[in-house]
Amino acid sequence: MNIQIFGTNKSSDTKKAIRFFKERNIKFQLVDMKEKGLSKGEFSSVMQAVGGFENMLDEKCKDSETLTLIKYLSPEDKIPKILENQQVLRMPIVRNGREATIGYAPEVWKGWS
Repeated sequence: MNIQIFGTNKSSDTKKAIRFFKERNIKFQLVDMKEKGLSKGEFSSVMQAVGGFENMLDEKCKDSETLTLIKYLSPEDKIPKILENQQVLRMPIVRNGREATIGYAPEVWKGWS
């Protein structure tokens, strides 16, 4: 199992995800989204696993202007804009190979172990 947790230190759901895996002694790699975001390949993989980028967007993000802009961009411009402004994504993004979840999803993670 190769777990990656993409999130920020301020996100309570990211903290809960870290605690979930630590309590079960499951090794994981934490990627701080403030320092390093998702690569284009990682983003595409997560997007496929969760059914599209729309499911990855955080309607309550602080950058509501960018989120609104993304909604009105042409389809080919949306993903580059999201990759440029990853603070509009819901946290944490947890990957296990080709599987991925958005937000706190312990019921799914239990099935991974």
